[in-house]
Amino acid sequence: MGIKGLDHVNINTSNMKDTMSFYTDLLDFTDGFRPPFDFPGAWLYAGGNAVIHLVFSDSEPNVICNPVDHIAFEATGFEETKQRLENENWEFRCSNVPDTQIRQIFLVDPNGVKLELNFKF
Repeated sequence: MGIKGLDHVNINTSNMKDTMSFYTDLLDFTDGFRPPFDFPGAWLYAGGNAVIHLVFSDSEPNVICNPVDHIAFEATGFEETKQRLENENWEFRCSNVPDTQIRQIFLVDPNGVKLELNFKF
């Protein structure tokens, strides 16, 4: 297994319009391709990479307890990583991102931080 670098930060928002405006108008991120997930959101790009993933939450405006939902890393060695987690009896789940060549492993660290590992195939 190898971690190649930070992939993206996922932010929950109940105010998509203002959040999009903040990142695109103020900070020059670009709204771009997002796979057809079954929940609303947007991917914001910098340098050709989708580094901010926004997910709409219908909670009361500006009342999201944990706006940073998870940390994602670009990784290598999907099968090796999966086997290592199984050997350690660490709870995780796998997923494929629709319309992409990316497999994912989701897990939680000992502090409760959600992690997403992205593997290109």
